[in-house]
Amino acid sequence: MADSSFDIVSKVERQEVDNALNQAAKEISQRYDFKGVGASIAWSGEKIEIRANSEERAKAVLDIFETKLVKRGISLKALDAGEPQASGKEHKVFCSLQEGISQDNAKKVAKVIRDEGPKGVKAQVQGDELRVSSKSRDALQEVIALLKGKDFDFALQFVNYR
Repeated sequence: MADSSFDIVSKVERQEVDNALNQAAKEISQRYDFKGVGASIAWSGEKIEIRANSEERAKAVLDIFETKLVKRGISLKALDAGEPQASGKEHKVFCSLQEGISQDNAKKVAKVIRDEGPKGVKAQVQGDELRVSSKSRDALQEVIALLKGKDFDFALQFVNYR
């Protein structure tokens, strides 16, 4: 019998992020407490730019955006928000999306699987993802449960389970 396997990835669905951003922008344009303060959220190349006339309002816009991301099933660990920066009369916050598992993070996950996972499970790094394989599908289920129970500082998804 061939080995069963699955891949561990860290990907963000761009369309869902775009939908969350559009919902946040619509809410900001309609809310009474954001009237006339120049608060906005929009794409700026590959980053998301939040603008407001005060640091507190910029953080409030970020909070609205984070709420919309959570409602759309996107982990906040994938969002890397910077600190509000003053530029002229307004404050800006730049947010970027983290995709892919770095080599160091992949090694951390592989070490957890080796140390705490069931016997006979192999984990190998393949670019920006991690392939986990075993003869037993039950062992793979245990690995998924183990990794979901751990709190890594990056988002994990499990794909290509076969």
